[in-house]
Amino acid sequence: MGDPAGVGPEVCLDLLQDPEISELCIPVIFGDFSVLEACAKQTSKPLQVGQISGDEIAGSIEHGVHDLGLIHVNDLVPGTANAQTGRATYKYVTSAIDACLAGKVQAVVTCPANKEAMKEAGVPHPGHTEIFAEHTKTENFCMAFISDMISCSLVTVHVGYNEVPSLLTTDRIHEVISLTRQAHQKLLGKEPRLAVCGLNPHAGENGLFGNREEETIIVPAIEKARGEGADIIGPLPPDTAFTQSRRESVDAYICMYHDQALIPVKALAFDQAVNVTLGLPIVRTSVDHGTALDIAWQGKAGPNSLKAAVRLAARMI
Repeated sequence: MGDPAGVGPEVCLDLLQDPEISELCIPVIFGDFSVLEACAKQTSKPLQVGQISGDEIAGSIEHGVHDLGLIHVNDLVPGTANAQTGRATYKYVTSAIDACLAGKVQAVVTCPANKEAMKEAGVPHPGHTEIFAEHTKTENFCMAFISDMISCSLVTVHVGYNEVPSLLTTDRIHEVISLTRQAHQKLLGKEPRLAVCGLNPHAGENGLFGNREEETIIVPAIEKARGEGADIIGPLPPDTAFTQSRRESVDAYICMYHDQALIPVKALAFDQAVNVTLGLPIVRTSVDHGTALDIAWQGKAGPNSLKAAVRLAARMI
C-alpha cells in the first residue's frame, strides 16, 4: 500500500476496481483495511472487497486486503508522512516480501514510500530497492525502469553526484549490463540491444572531460559483455543517447547515475514506466512516482503507473 499518508491507498482502491487487472491476476493489498476504508470514504471511491488472513492468501481466489493493523486511522493525517507512517510502510513491504518468499504470492508490487518518514522510523535503507535486497539476502541487484518507450538500468542510485565516480567500477557496470541483458532476454524473447551511457559530457571527449572514466572503467565492462555475446554499444554521449532515432534501435540503456536515467524516463513515459529491481529471487515492480503528499487522499492521483507495474509483474512471472 505504500505510505498510508500518500497516494498509495487511493490508487490501490482504483486497482481493485479494474476488471482487466482482475482477469490478469488476483491482487492482494498488504496494508491496513481501516486506512483503505477511510480513504474510500474521503475520495468517494468504492471498497467492495473483504479482508484476507495470512493463512488464506495462497489459496485466495478473490482479491482483497491483508490487514496488518499497523496504524490506526485516527492517528493518520493524510498528506503528512511521519515516523508512524514510515514504520507502517516498512512493515507492509517486508510482510509482502516474506509472503512472496514463502510462495503465498508470486510477485510484489510496491506503491510509493516516503524516504524521510522511513528514516524517522529508523529504517536503515534509503528506499524500497535496498529493503528488497537486504530482506532477500541479494548482493547483486540493480534498479531499472522499464516501459515500451524507454527502459533504463542504473549503476548507482540514491547517492550524491560527488560520490558517483568513486562508486563506478568495471565489475559493477558489467554486473548491471548482465542483469539488464538477462531481464530483457526473458521479456523480449530475444537478444536485447543494449546501450551504455558515458559518465562525462560527450562521453569524456577522449579524455578532455573527467578522469578518463570512459576509457578505464566503462569500456572494459562493455568489452567483457560483448565477449559474452551481448549486442551492446557505448559509451554514448549522454546528451544524444536518448534521441528518438537512437531509442528506435535500443531496447535498454545502462546509465551511470540516477538522473541520467530518470530524466528521460519521466519525460517520455511518466505514467507508463515501471520501477523494477533486477537480480532478486522474487519478482518486484513498483510505481515510478512518489507519495505526492500535496494531493494525497483527494481523489486526484492517477492509477496508471500502478496498473502498469502490476501488468509487468504478471509478465515477469
